[in-house]
Amino acid sequence: MSIDEEIKRIEEEIRNTQYNKATEYHIGKLKAKLARLREEKEKQGGKGKSYGFAIRKTGDASVAMIGPPSVGKSTLLNQLTNAESKVGEYDFTTTQVIPGIMEYEGFKIQVLDLPGIIYGAHAGRGRGKEIISMARVVDLIMIVVDVFTLNEIDRIKEELWNAGIRLDRKPPNVIIKKKDRGGINIEMSKNAKISEETARAIIGEYMSNADVIIRGEIGIEELIDAMLRNRVYIPSLTVINKIDIREVNDKNAVKISAKNGYGIDELKKEIIRKLELIRVYMKPEGKNIEDEPMVLKKGAKIRDVCIRLHKDFIKNFRYAIVDGPSADFSGQRVGLNHEVKDGDIITIVAR
Repeated sequence: MSIDEEIKRIEEEIRNTQYNKATEYHIGKLKAKLARLREEKEKQGGKGKSYGFAIRKTGDASVAMIGPPSVGKSTLLNQLTNAESKVGEYDFTTTQVIPGIMEYEGFKIQVLDLPGIIYGAHAGRGRGKEIISMARVVDLIMIVVDVFTLNEIDRIKEELWNAGIRLDRKPPNVIIKKKDRGGINIEMSKNAKISEETARAIIGEYMSNADVIIRGEIGIEELIDAMLRNRVYIPSLTVINKIDIREVNDKNAVKISAKNGYGIDELKKEIIRKLELIRVYMKPEGKNIEDEPMVLKKGAKIRDVCIRLHKDFIKNFRYAIVDGPSADFSGQRVGLNHEVKDGDIITIVAR
């Protein structure tokens, strides 16, 4: 039996098996085997080939616009950035990745207009592998549809899921230590969503000897993802275009009209919020505050600021002086582990 035939057989068996406690072990084993076969097929199909568009990453973060053809992504890119993406009233106007830079309140965000995605993209249809490979390396995926293609949202998410992209999820808290002998030893939390027997069956599809620690509410899919180690975890944002034509009631999406600019400012704010970026302003000793902010991820510390400036700042660090939201008082002296906040003014004092 070929890999394709085996994959189809397992998919059909999973569809025809009702999930419950009695069938958990069987379904878990089937899903683990299915994921392994799909990975084998992907490796076989990718031999001697390279997928992706040659785009150099610039700016403070990168956003990929992904959606079906002819929903207005090119018009939206032109609204958000300084790009000049071709616009047309027909499908597949964009056949290459078009980059642009969105400048907003001190942030510089690279926005990529990807060619329209179609069903079967994860398997290579419609330049799918190139689109997917680009989507795997950005900091935010923006799913763009219009008021006529709302049903495509779930299909796009399914395509990305099948390609190993996990939207708005954290990596599973699973620690795997391979070893030469001794079988499979499992330590798991009480709130795990699978039994130890099912976990052992899943792990056994990928290795024979390992110590595995499972923490948190880990289920079948999460454990398989941890075994494969080729998943990427990316935040997402859903945008519905052409809202000037028809009203849509969807609280989980940003509603815009790229044609007339409605909702664009709100979208820019939401992009920054989803990326979890902050700005801090450097004030070198004896000098004025610099105009250009340093952009960092939310939760960054003075240590991260020093690393961005130069590695020697860590070695020669004495203290930092902070004014702004993270300081308890003006001119507070802090150490490397002080967490900075948006709008902080920072002076690094070195030896």
